[in-house]
Amino acid sequence: MGRVITAVRARGEAFLADVLARFRALTPVRVAGDVVVVVAVVLLDLWPGPWAEQKASGWLVVAYAAVYLVLLPLRHALPAAVMVVAAAIPFIGPALMVVLSYTAGRRIESWVRAVASTAVTFVVVVLLWDWDARPLEIEPVYGMLMLITIFGVGVALPFLVGRYLAQREALVQAMQEREARMRGEQRMLSRQVRLRERSRIAQDMHDSLGHRLSLISVHAGALALDPSLGEKQREAIGVLRAAALTGMGELRSIIGVLRAEDGPDDDPATRTAESIDSLVGDARKAGVLVSLVRGGQAHPLPSRVSHAAYRVAQEGLTNAAKHAPGAAVQVTVKYEPDALVVEVRNNPSRNGSPDGEPGVGLIGLGERVRLAGGILHVGALPSGGFRIAAVLPYEETPLPDEPEDEQEETQSPGRLRKWAGIGSIAGASLVLSVIIGGFTYLGAQPVTEVVPEQTLDRISVGQPEAEVMALLPAGDEPLVGDGERKSQAAQEPPGSRCVYHITDEQSYLAKGTRVVRFCFKDGKLVEKKIHVQRNEP
Repeated sequence: MGRVITAVRARGEAFLADVLARFRALTPVRVAGDVVVVVAVVLLDLWPGPWAEQKASGWLVVAYAAVYLVLLPLRHALPAAVMVVAAAIPFIGPALMVVLSYTAGRRIESWVRAVASTAVTFVVVVLLWDWDARPLEIEPVYGMLMLITIFGVGVALPFLVGRYLAQREALVQAMQEREARMRGEQRMLSRQVRLRERSRIAQDMHDSLGHRLSLISVHAGALALDPSLGEKQREAIGVLRAAALTGMGELRSIIGVLRAEDGPDDDPATRTAESIDSLVGDARKAGVLVSLVRGGQAHPLPSRVSHAAYRVAQEGLTNAAKHAPGAAVQVTVKYEPDALVVEVRNNPSRNGSPDGEPGVGLIGLGERVRLAGGILHVGALPSGGFRIAAVLPYEETPLPDEPEDEQEETQSPGRLRKWAGIGSIAGASLVLSVIIGGFTYLGAQPVTEVVPEQTLDRISVGQPEAEVMALLPAGDEPLVGDGERKSQAAQEPPGSRCVYHITDEQSYLAKGTRVVRFCFKDGKLVEKKIHVQRNEP
């Protein structure tokens, strides 16, 4: 028993927490929108219009409005309960029911709860449906059709529309979150590639700096053997040589760990602009249709620039071999007056489509060119090929600032999946099909108790009953029976037999239905009388 109480208490606390969370989620804009909705619904349902039989009492309108003011705000926290309760209140108008049903469709997340709440609402409507308080007596099958129509238009369709829109919003939000997550992963991958490229640059700098430190150490050792130097000079030279050796050792210990990811043939000393010829030769031996074009007067290059030029040629050849196997490739190294231009372009793939998946090599290449002070251009050619080109400076340049990660605003997808909200669409289609099918069937039924005005003019009191009955339509009009027609008519003449028909000319301003009564006695027509059957119960 204690466990049951604990479980019920936990459920109650969770429910209250959810209700409070829903109310806290209300923003000033939504509150203002709710105020507009409340005013509009109250005016539509409670304000007396020309269609009303009589103006409602002021206090009655205030009481009704108070109920509306309670139900409308509660629809955000208790959508299903408010919809069911509203269906059980007799004076609830159609505008309020549409709003409550629409909100319930948007708020209820589970399909089970959605179907259950809608079914309970339908049962409540059926149980409270007054089958007798109609303008005219209605046959049960047509009364059910009217009930389904009212329920479908006032409850089911708004509910399904709200649910469909909620599913669209959930889908858009999920796609936005997925896109944001993918962008975050792409930014993380870009950072990793840039860091790896910087590690390679550090290795290149280690080799260049290590070579210079080695020269310092060698020359210092040779200088120490000069017999013309004094003891102090020898001691200073020894300190210089020891510092060079110590620097080399520290450089190896710090940078050497970066070589773990390099291959055995990855020697930075061979990755320079002068080595592009051997790189092209190796690619040609591997079967790549590659040509090398050099131009301009060779210019001394800083190590960063020289390594970047080599990497542009290397990445271009790798990219062409991977994505356009068998295509012709051209490598161009051109010394312009103010900069070095390295370009790799390839023809389209012979297969008609690129092979392989896109990699991250171009990201690392862009980082290396950027750190060398250059500019990288990557893009497709009009002919269908691909081009990688870099413009590199001849002089050492300060390291550029850290590039900012791309923070592209996540846009809502222009098109959503066509299957979004398929359940709501199917439900709405079913409701509309039932309503349209029912009215189609109803319209196909013969209307046999409606008397044209021309026929009424041809009938007069005193005519033989057989002659009058021959002029009147035979059979039963499917929507109308005799019970309600007799309820508001004058008392029938004593000893007579009367039949009731509907005239074919009706006036909506009459607020009722024009009914004509024919009474017969002793084989003759003794009365032809028209009265208006009022619509109120």
